Amino acid sequence: MSCLPNGDRETEISLHRQNDQVQYQGSIGRCGNFDGSNARPCYNENYGEIIVSGISNSSSENQSANSQVDGVCRKARQHKEMTLQDMYNNQNLFDDDDDDSDWEPLQKHVEIVKWFCTNCTMVNFDVAYCDICGEHKESGILKHGCFASPFLQDANLPGVESEIKESNKDIQIQKSAPNNTTAIGFDERMLLHSEVEMKSHPHPERPDRLRAIAASLATAGIFPGKCFPITAREITKEELQMVHSSEHVEAVELTSHLLSSYFTPDTYANEHSACSARLAAGLCADLASAIVSGHTKNGFALVRPPGHHAGVKQAMGFCLHNNAAVAALAAQAAGAKKVLIVDWDVHHGNGTQEIFEQNKSVLYISLHRHEGGKFYPGTGAAYEVGKMGAEGYCVNVPWSRGGVGDNDYIFAFQHVVLPIASEFAPDFTIISAGFDAARGDPLGCCDVTPAGYAQMTHMLSDFSGGKLLVILEGGYNLRSISSSATAVIKVLLDESPECEPENVLPTKAGLLTILEVLKIQMNFWPTLGSNFMKLQSQWGMYTLGSKKNKQTRKRRQVVAPIWWKWGRKCLLYHVLNGHVNVKRRKVD
Repeated sequence: MSCLPNGDRETEISLHRQNDQVQYQGSIGRCGNFDGSNARPCYNENYGEIIVSGISNSSSENQSANSQVDGVCRKARQHKEMTLQDMYNNQNLFDDDDDDSDWEPLQKHVEIVKWFCTNCTMVNFDVAYCDICGEHKESGILKHGCFASPFLQDANLPGVESEIKESNKDIQIQKSAPNNTTAIGFDERMLLHSEVEMKSHPHPERPDRLRAIAASLATAGIFPGKCFPITAREITKEELQMVHSSEHVEAVELTSHLLSSYFTPDTYANEHSACSARLAAGLCADLASAIVSGHTKNGFALVRPPGHHAGVKQAMGFCLHNNAAVAALAAQAAGAKKVLIVDWDVHHGNGTQEIFEQNKSVLYISLHRHEGGKFYPGTGAAYEVGKMGAEGYCVNVPWSRGGVGDNDYIFAFQHVVLPIASEFAPDFTIISAGFDAARGDPLGCCDVTPAGYAQMTHMLSDFSGGKLLVILEGGYNLRSISSSATAVIKVLLDESPECEPENVLPTKAGLLTILEVLKIQMNFWPTLGSNFMKLQSQWGMYTLGSKKNKQTRKRRQVVAPIWWKWGRKCLLYHVLNGHVNVKRRKVD
């Protein structure tokens, strides 16, 4: 039945009276098929028609059907006469009771799952592997450390438990003769230092750093097992005041009464942080004293929070107390006259430099990213050499870019660190071992491998009669930090590095940095003069060789056809393929 929007009422009534003669017509429009039991009006969207389908069995049914048709026709007339704005403002006028059984809206709410990588803390969405480091979101790195597979979910490593049990049998023997062993300083209370406020991204300096290293050492049977544990103690206020000001010590202590606090926007503290910092400093001091006095051969301080950014009066860069400075003074109190501190953290240890920049009994050498002062913390330029009579006792090797790898570090050791250390002749050596220059670290973005760290440790173990203390600083990729720390401790246990450096060639940027450092420091360390002259003479050959290689590559891009070799163009074939060097003869 057609509803004419401009028709009169009589025409409409006559049409309604014909309803009982309407026969079943099937499905038209969006209503679907009916079984004849119900009569429903359908609005044909294409033609503007109302069609009533069904069979009437009584007058009441006819009346109800007529009333439905009447109402729908009225809506149709209103629909035709309204403007778009009127329809938008009166949407309820067109809410009919059509059966929309053929249209099913999406019922499920799609939720994007966000998770943070345990290994590098980077955010990921709806994937099983980290987009940055490739670590599986359920990997067992906190259970087995670097020995867990990065591509599989957490699973027990075969033979791990039996290997640890076998290694633990030697603990009693080690305790009876600790002077021939490597000591490890660790206390689980340092894991309580964490950021309380949940921000948009996990803090890189987190308790999982120690958990991953401890898991790696346990899985390898190193600790517990081959290394000797020392008892942790909290350092005293008097010992801290030998390094820091009283105001700084009190400021850190005050945080124990606060649920959450910040020294800088990225240096947090909670109610357990002051205790953790005192434990870390106390472990470093006791390890230094034990090594100098001969009670143990060497040691590794598995501690946090780190310390080399903490200066005389301030806490910054995730650091509260300067652990390396505390250890250096403890070593001197135990009998060491001269202490060498080598800091290979990717960031400059501005706090350690500030504490000892006027002290000739402590030599501080730092290798770090600097980039003209644009990399955090902005200090550590090559011209910062110490002051007030201690010039030359501060040596900075400031890399001018990221991506620095093993070759640059080992080359710097060979030509800067080792010559200066040999002339200084320390009685005790400390490594501020930040592993954030390691490959894969999200903050350092450099390329030092565990083998590179092992080699640098081996180079420094020859000084001070092997009296060496390694103190953990930075490092925020759990796989990188745990594998690098394990490689370093293996060297402390007298295992040889995987490979010896032979004919190490640095990058151009690295060589320029080393030349700059030598030019400045040879004024204080005469043995560097020969190294500077040697490298300066080789610098021209280095660039010349690079240009020659580029020219050779360009020349060999033009390849003569092989059949020229046996034809009249034989000479041209050999020239184009680089077999013959053509030289021009000078004409006077």
